[in-house]
Amino acid sequence: MPDLLQVLIVALSAFAAAGLTMYSGFGLGTLMLPVFALFLPVGSAVVATALVHGANNLFKVVLLGRNADREVVLKFGLPAVAAAVLGAMALGWLAGSDSELTVHVNGQTVAEITPVKMIIGLLMIGFALFELLPRFQALEFDRRYLPLGGVLSGFFGGLSGHQGALRSAFLAKSGLTTERFVGSNAVIGFLVDLTRIGVYLALFAAAGVSSDGFGAWPLVLIGAGAAFCGVLVGKRYLHKVTMKSVRALVGMLLFGVGLALLTGVI
Repeated sequence: MPDLLQVLIVALSAFAAAGLTMYSGFGLGTLMLPVFALFLPVGSAVVATALVHGANNLFKVVLLGRNADREVVLKFGLPAVAAAVLGAMALGWLAGSDSELTVHVNGQTVAEITPVKMIIGLLMIGFALFELLPRFQALEFDRRYLPLGGVLSGFFGGLSGHQGALRSAFLAKSGLTTERFVGSNAVIGFLVDLTRIGVYLALFAAAGVSSDGFGAWPLVLIGAGAAFCGVLVGKRYLHKVTMKSVRALVGMLLFGVGLALLTGVI
C-alpha cells in the first residue's frame, strides 16, 4: 500500500493537471508520468499513467464527446490508434531487454541505466522543450497534416504516454471551435489510451504477469479519482488560470525527471 506522502503527491498532481488541461488537451500524461516514476519502475509508471489518462479521457468523452469533429477524429484518430500499437510494443520490447549501461567511478557502480529508462528519459527531455521554449510552444500544423500528426502522437503515446502536446499542436490549426477542439481531443486521446492499455495488458499476459503483480492499482485509483474531480473543477475555473506558468512547471519537472532517468538516479 502507498504511504501518505505518495497518496498526497499523486492525488494533488492528478487533480491539478486534469483541471488545468481541460482545454489545452495535454498535460495530465506529461505530469503524471514523472510523478509515478518517482514511486514505480518506469514501465509500470507508463502503464499507471495510461490507466489514469484513459479514465480521465473517458470522463471527458462522456461530458464533451458529442462535440467531436467526426472528420478530424477519423483522419487523426485512426492513424494514431495504429501507431499507438507500435509504440506500446516498442515499450514492451525495451522494458523486456536485459541489457543495461553501468557507470563505474573508481571501481564502484554509481548508476545502472536500462534501455527503457534511457529512451523515456530522452523523450521526457525532448517534450520538456515543447513546454519551455517559445519557438516550440507556438508550433502549429495545417489540417492536411492530420494523418501525420496522428502517427507521431499515437506512437509516442504508446511508447511513453506523451501524445497530447503533439496532438494539440496539429489540431489547433484545423479550424475547430473550442467545443469541437476539446471534444475531438478527448475522443482521440481516449481511443489511443484504450489501444495502448490493451497492448500493455497483452504484453503482461504474454510475460506471465497477472494484474495482481502490477502493484500500482492503489495509486492508479487515487490518481483517477483525483483527476475526475480536477476535470469538474477545471471546467468551471480554467479561464482564470494562465497556461504559461503551468507549461513552465511541467517542462521543468519533465526535464528534471528525464535527466534523473538518464543518469540512473531513479
